Amino acid sequence: MRRIFNPKTLLVAALVGVVGMAFRVSWNAQRDVARTVGADDTAALLYPFVVDGLMALALVATLTLTGKDKTFALRVLAGYTVASLVLNYVHGLVPGLHGGGQRMQLADWAPANWVLVLLATSLPVGSIFFGSDLVAKVLHHRPIPTINADETEDTTANRLRSDLHESTPEPVPAVSELPAPESADPGPVIEPVGQVDSEPGDEPTQSAEPVPVKAVAAVESGPRRATGRVPEAARTPRPVRTPDELLAEARTVTADWSGAELTAEAIRKAVRTSSANGRMLRDTLRAERAEPDAGAEATAA
Repeated sequence: MRRIFNPKTLLVAALVGVVGMAFRVSWNAQRDVARTVGADDTAALLYPFVVDGLMALALVATLTLTGKDKTFALRVLAGYTVASLVLNYVHGLVPGLHGGGQRMQLADWAPANWVLVLLATSLPVGSIFFGSDLVAKVLHHRPIPTINADETEDTTANRLRSDLHESTPEPVPAVSELPAPESADPGPVIEPVGQVDSEPGDEPTQSAEPVPVKAVAAVESGPRRATGRVPEAARTPRPVRTPDELLAEARTVTADWSGAELTAEAIRKAVRTSSANGRMLRDTLRAERAEPDAGAEATAA
């Protein structure tokens, strides 16, 4: 019941009723005019459908078409509306047209009569031409799909995010851990808060041990990963160091290191070599340091 009494449904039904009654009023005048210009009873009966029917067709085409085609449909609708208005005006102006089937002039002035007869007889031909054109335009019309602006922005943002994620990945932070030599400066000393200088003979109220400030290793951003495979010709060749070069470099780097700091992992990171080379360098350096110690002990004995 709600669908039947919907305001839109009632409005459309009222519009159809008004248009139907208006067509009935106009149909009487156009039928009499058609008889006057020489149409028989059947042609005169169908004549109103030619004029007012094309007006309805042009109205539907106007609601469907766009651009230049819509402008053309509006012109056809306006032209046939004016023609129907003229025929109804002539029918009301000439009393002899009311219900008569005899031939007579539509106007006393001959040029005006010629124009009115030309108008009445050309409307059926114009209905065939303009009606066929409008139907062809409607059948070949392709509506432009409407795109929601919000969905377009979301899609563009998602594509940009996906491209950004693939091309520039987030850098992986790498913390460089380098062993600090014993002889290095421990840094500034911070006195504990609330320490009070004690007099001779008094016990200190708080521990006065200095607290060294430890240096924080710098955080470096990792190298950017390539998005695709790099050709062999574009790759930078890596220098290959001989064992003697690695040993000489390790000796220079670990000159100030203590025996506890001399580990394979620390040497590998300092020299930037493999784990196997790090273990080999560790054993070699420890052996070199053990030989002077053994010689010193033999001399002392």
